[in-house]
Amino acid sequence: MKPLPKGWETRRVLYAVLGLQLIMAGFLAGSDMLGTLPSFAWPSNAPGMESPVVPGDQTRRYAPRDTPLPPRAPGAPERPYRTSGDLPTRLEFTRDGEVLHLTGEIATGDDARFADALAAEEGVTRAAINSPGGSVRDALSIGRALRDAGLATEIEPGDICFSACPYILAAGVVRKVGEGAQVGVHQHYFGKNVALPAFMAVSDIQSGQGEVMEYLDDMGVDLRLMRPALATPPEEIYILVEDELTEWQVVTEAESE
Repeated sequence: MKPLPKGWETRRVLYAVLGLQLIMAGFLAGSDMLGTLPSFAWPSNAPGMESPVVPGDQTRRYAPRDTPLPPRAPGAPERPYRTSGDLPTRLEFTRDGEVLHLTGEIATGDDARFADALAAEEGVTRAAINSPGGSVRDALSIGRALRDAGLATEIEPGDICFSACPYILAAGVVRKVGEGAQVGVHQHYFGKNVALPAFMAVSDIQSGQGEVMEYLDDMGVDLRLMRPALATPPEEIYILVEDELTEWQVVTEAESE
């Protein structure tokens, strides 16, 4: 038998690794496409955000970058945002007196940016949040920093706090939701988009939910909040009514919606 060329074993290993990478890339692309199929094949039957929310009818269609924002309450200052798509794609931090405003999506790395912003501001007593949500783990980290600083939190009249945002709201030593503001929860995705065996993916999700539950308990929020969060799919949002906000201790002060 003719001997194999020198270095063939090394090349064979490299070819095998390349082939495996191509297979994984195809799997990930396919899983991403399949992940979008439910919204096309089985679109949400939930009404849009323009429909009034009443107890027992609180689930609405939700797209983080294309959701109409609630109208401003009478006398409230106007905002340059009409939909969630108008909000910044990562948190922006601006100060108004003793209030630090957190506006926009919660992006990966925003927890470190928030820590820097908070360290640079003296005399801040309250954080006002207007966000469609985003990174859960960054929200939890921001929330713990807020609690350590002893700040109050608020959703100002007519603003929104959806998805991961309520975890920041929950961190305030005093928590308030203004007139016409909306607070909503739904399912979250934990971890990275990698090819994992099913049991490892489930383990990652369970670990993330456990982290959220521990956080809410630390903040003094009733874990019943997790029921609508776990039951509402990502393409929908469950809007909390005032009784839920107060009974579940999401807020310590509430105004009529």
